[in-house]
Amino acid sequence: MYANLSSWVDYFNEIMYNNNYTISTSINQSKIEFTPPLWKQILWCIFYIVMVVVATGGNVIVIWIILLNKRMRTVTNYFLLNLSVADTMVSTLNVIFNFIYMLYSHWPFGLVYCKITQFVAVLSICASVFSLMAISIDRYMAIITPLKKRLGQRCTLIVILWTWILGVLVGLPNVLFFRTEQLQNSTRISCYMLWPDGDTNASSLEYHYNISVTVCIYVVPVVAMIFTYSRISAVLWGSQCIGENTDRQMEIIKNKRKVVKMMMVVVTIFAVCWLPYHVYFLVTFYYPSLLFSPYIQDLYLFIYWLAMSNSMYNPIIYCWMNARFRRGFARAFSFLPFVNFNRTQAHRSSSKYTVSSFYGSESSGHRNIFRRNT
Repeated sequence: MYANLSSWVDYFNEIMYNNNYTISTSINQSKIEFTPPLWKQILWCIFYIVMVVVATGGNVIVIWIILLNKRMRTVTNYFLLNLSVADTMVSTLNVIFNFIYMLYSHWPFGLVYCKITQFVAVLSICASVFSLMAISIDRYMAIITPLKKRLGQRCTLIVILWTWILGVLVGLPNVLFFRTEQLQNSTRISCYMLWPDGDTNASSLEYHYNISVTVCIYVVPVVAMIFTYSRISAVLWGSQCIGENTDRQMEIIKNKRKVVKMMMVVVTIFAVCWLPYHVYFLVTFYYPSLLFSPYIQDLYLFIYWLAMSNSMYNPIIYCWMNARFRRGFARAFSFLPFVNFNRTQAHRSSSKYTVSSFYGSESSGHRNIFRRNT
């Protein structure tokens, strides 16, 4: 699965061209096409190009907004910055190359980039999901245990560094075991994984690696984030303020609810986008005959597009659900005639609350404002 984001192509090539693999007589090889019709190629190209442009452009703007505005440099925003960097990497260094490989079942980019693109895929996915989990834990600590010490800037940067270190460790097998090989009786080149105990989809090491990685960077993070945001929601929407509800307290509560809503949407989109990808590989591993279905290539192209499209949704969510990001995007696109960006109004709005941060004040004077209902 994560060991190779184009495993369908490798498995298909292996079945079609390896002499040591016997194909069922019920399968007519001549009817299995490597390259789809031109109209279908154009349609898929449009889908993937739009996704890459939106993902790359949106995440670059998010990075620019956070780095440009000092007031945006909060703990949560540092993790969002890390998430945007990872999403930009996967959209620019991985998606198009794997798409071409899946579309034509041919890898023209050489051995070095065969290793790089698969390594970058795992590295960026790890950085993304661990950043999302770090945000959920940070929000959990801020709201559930407000009196405990929060992450400082230095600790935040260390956590971010570890998201990449873990990504390097998880993606290391891709650097070690990926190779390219020209297929027999063909000019096509395959970029595939050759494990010490066998080829792709025939290796016990690969199977256990894929299962372990799926559990570590999908199942566990999603379960952890469901738990943390469920607890956070119970406190923010099921608690009462102690004493009189001042405007200041209500503003803090409102800001916290906004960011929790936004992050819950981000996590939900992530879980939904990646679920079909994991299910697909589990199903096809146990039922490999499905790989010869007439529309399996289109199905995989859609599932892969859905998983990779997760990179383009986050900037849209930020712009939709947060006023500061919305102003940042308006500023980025202020050169367009239909975009109205008022610099004076934006400056006044950003300075309205001098104490509160992007997600509301965490100062000691306002921390212990919630109690749980009994």
